[in-house]
Amino acid sequence: MIARLRTLSALCLAGLLVACASQPSSTLGELPRTPQASIEQLLQQATQSPTEQAAPLRLSAADLAYTQKDYARASSILQQVSLESLNPAQQIFASTLRAELDMHNHKPKAALRALSHSSMERLGELPVEQQVRSQLVRASALQATGQTLSAARERAFIAPLLSGTSAVQNNEAIWSLVSSLPLAELQASGDSDLDGWLALARTTKSAGTLEQQQAAIDTWVAENAQHPAAQQLPQPLAELKKLSIQPLNEIALLLPQDGQLANVARALRDGFLAAHYQAQQAGQNPPNIQLFDSSRIGSMDDFYAQAQATGVQLVIGPLEKNLVSQLNSREQLPITTLALNYSEGSQEGPAQLFQFGLAAEDEAREVARRAWADGMRRAVALVPAGDWGDRVLAAFRKDWQAQGGTLIAAEHVDQPVELANQIADLFQLRQSEARGKRLQSTLGSTVAAAPSRRRDVDFIFLAATPQQAQQIKPTLAFQYAGDVPVYATSHLFTGTHNQAQYLDLNGIMFCETPWLLNVNDPLRQQASTQWPQAGTSLGRLYAMGADAYLLAPRLNQLKALPDTQLPGLTGTLSLNSTQRIERELPWAEFRDGQVQPLPDSIN
Repeated sequence: MIARLRTLSALCLAGLLVACASQPSSTLGELPRTPQASIEQLLQQATQSPTEQAAPLRLSAADLAYTQKDYARASSILQQVSLESLNPAQQIFASTLRAELDMHNHKPKAALRALSHSSMERLGELPVEQQVRSQLVRASALQATGQTLSAARERAFIAPLLSGTSAVQNNEAIWSLVSSLPLAELQASGDSDLDGWLALARTTKSAGTLEQQQAAIDTWVAENAQHPAAQQLPQPLAELKKLSIQPLNEIALLLPQDGQLANVARALRDGFLAAHYQAQQAGQNPPNIQLFDSSRIGSMDDFYAQAQATGVQLVIGPLEKNLVSQLNSREQLPITTLALNYSEGSQEGPAQLFQFGLAAEDEAREVARRAWADGMRRAVALVPAGDWGDRVLAAFRKDWQAQGGTLIAAEHVDQPVELANQIADLFQLRQSEARGKRLQSTLGSTVAAAPSRRRDVDFIFLAATPQQAQQIKPTLAFQYAGDVPVYATSHLFTGTHNQAQYLDLNGIMFCETPWLLNVNDPLRQQASTQWPQAGTSLGRLYAMGADAYLLAPRLNQLKALPDTQLPGLTGTLSLNSTQRIERELPWAEFRDGQVQPLPDSIN
């Protein structure tokens, strides 16, 4: 009797489970249907069923395991299913599940391969739920492989199939994708829905001030009233609209008037005020500037209390690193603050604190970006001995290796008398000389052969003072490495255009601030007339002061639209996730002792 009941139960379960692998009604077939059964029950029935019924049962079991976040088991079950034994609908289902598992395992290229199965050509014949599922994972894989525009196109295509929360989330994802694209890629695609998104992103990147940007967005909304983004603005743009109705009227400029940093502070202040006066001359209505001496304040709490009492809405400063570190350790600040230096360490600071400076590490990262874009892959480095050189080298190494580059070797330059030996070690010239001597000893006669350097070096990363650089470049030529490209930070350029001074630097490429490269910039010309030192290497500080003025009303704009870039006089400015301003610098090259601008990439 017990045996009969067990047989009957198995038959009932079989009848329940066979429904999930019903016979195809067309050449497309049907998708697996997950029944009210456990993974174990599905797998057990699969072992007792014919092949054509077992495969969809296993697909259902694998999908159930994926739903339960048991990814390893889902993958193991899916591997037991032969894709070619399935009907097209089931092939689409299996390929989609395979792609989802690949994405979980951070293998987006494998996910795209899974989604390239020929059965995907019939995806449009399947129910909406499956279409959405397949295309969402494809969009995620495209995004993960850097195909941002294609990912946005995929999401825009499925947008009409979504509703409610799913539609809102998809629209936010589309905006995140298109707003991260550079302006040059925001061109019409021929797809009206996607083109609307691209036009909106173009609008936000092209406008200048916060007010101009908001006016341009409002115009776009009026002209595209039926577009999803017009009916519900993406969250960052909604935040931007709130900011545009809060004008900035009072700024505190907090800098030391005495002490070791007084000269630096003076250049920053004069650059800031020069930009302020230029705005006045242009007919703008700039905010009022209140000057505070950070070398005389008792505490930052006292300063903030005084600033609040006088209606200050934004603080520019302090410059002192210890004060910036103090602010960075707080949970919150009473007034939004743009510090003109960086705090120690990488600890995340309060939401009201932004940090801006001329960090040498920025330029090291810029060298890594540029060299990689130029097709370089294997580097050696020459940096000064000491903490500064260590920091610059560490920043370069981190970014260079993150891109996939190899740092073969590095030397820390200190004593000029050791320079030739250090470069010889860098390029393994001593090993070459030793091989020549061994050969001469073996042959017993003089061998006419010059030492040869190693040939696996694509370029040299150089961080050096003008004096060091003037010694290094000729030494490279003397040590048979004069043909190796050199990418340098700005520190070898004094800012003056003295042809004789730079003859020894011929061929070196370096990044530099727009302020020093563009002698015709109106603000630079105006500042240099009043302060001649603004045309020397000190000009970088004047440029930083001017850029602090540029950033002042745009900090929350950069925060709301994190992919926004501002063309500044210290470089192209953007905000990273830790609320530090990052700079992308233009490039130049020394040719016959003169500074010649370079295009963005030499390739």
